[in-house]
Amino acid sequence: MKTFIENLPKAELHLHIEGSFEPALMFEIAKRNNIKIPYNSVEEIEEAYKFDCLQDFLDIYYQGAGVLTTEQDFYDLTYSYLQKCANQNVRHTEIMFDPQTHTERGISFETVINGISKACDDAKEKLNVTSLLIMSYLRHLSEEEAFKTLEQSLPFKHKITAVGLDSSEKGNPPSKFKNVYKASIKEGYIPVAHAGEEGSADYVWEAIDLLGIKRIDHGNNSLQDDKLIAEIIKRDMALTVCPLSNTALQVVDDLKNHPLKKMIDLGLKVTINSDDPAYFGGQVNKNYSDIQKALNLTKKDLYLLAKNSFQYSFLDENSKKNYIKELDNYYLNNA
Repeated sequence: MKTFIENLPKAELHLHIEGSFEPALMFEIAKRNNIKIPYNSVEEIEEAYKFDCLQDFLDIYYQGAGVLTTEQDFYDLTYSYLQKCANQNVRHTEIMFDPQTHTERGISFETVINGISKACDDAKEKLNVTSLLIMSYLRHLSEEEAFKTLEQSLPFKHKITAVGLDSSEKGNPPSKFKNVYKASIKEGYIPVAHAGEEGSADYVWEAIDLLGIKRIDHGNNSLQDDKLIAEIIKRDMALTVCPLSNTALQVVDDLKNHPLKKMIDLGLKVTINSDDPAYFGGQVNKNYSDIQKALNLTKKDLYLLAKNSFQYSFLDENSKKNYIKELDNYYLNNA
């Protein structure tokens, strides 16, 4: 199974680039930029990467992001993640980035987007990994702030495919961002949103009905509502599920109790992703192998999860077909 997963062609659809920040790289960049961080060693940072809930995690996540100041920093962060994709046979990835985390501390939108997109261009050429970018609005900030970010993004529209919604979910329902989503869609961005991770099924309904999302990030709590499950299936929407993130943030107490298999059995289109791999103890292959062991998934289950990852990506139809053909051949030869 381990070898099967390692060589399985797959896409990753739920990844925060700031959450891929490995302690060693954080330490190196902090030193390079002469920025003081409250840790004296890589080991101390690793120790701090342990938390009990979403807010604990977000506190250190924003602290870590604070060492990123130059285009080179964003390039190094992104390229480091894309190298890991290449090593895990992640053929395509859809990368979320949080402009507000950086613009709020005086880093220009241009610095952020140029560093990230240059790394993506280089990875396509040198590593044979394709990618696209999802610009996320921070839900703990106001809709007015999100509008400013939308405005800042317009000169770089050709580099961004979609908009998302992340950060503290509870108390920040999707309805809060209804107008900025409407404006974002008008600009040609595809809408997605985190919903139903800590928030209830109502948040998922809002994201679908009010934001018009095309894909649900997390979506665990959709299972609270049979009507919602039927609606998601009817609309043929995928859920970008993040197993290790769910246990790290206590959304699920144990992987053995993870709802992923139940979701599949109900007919929901599920994908496996790493979310914030540096913080949650594993890249995408570890998410695959740990959930496989916990739920006793078959090779066929894993094949279907990988197929969903290409099918529900925002790639053009031709690219999807090519990747799925590669996956089909792999499965036929290794089933």
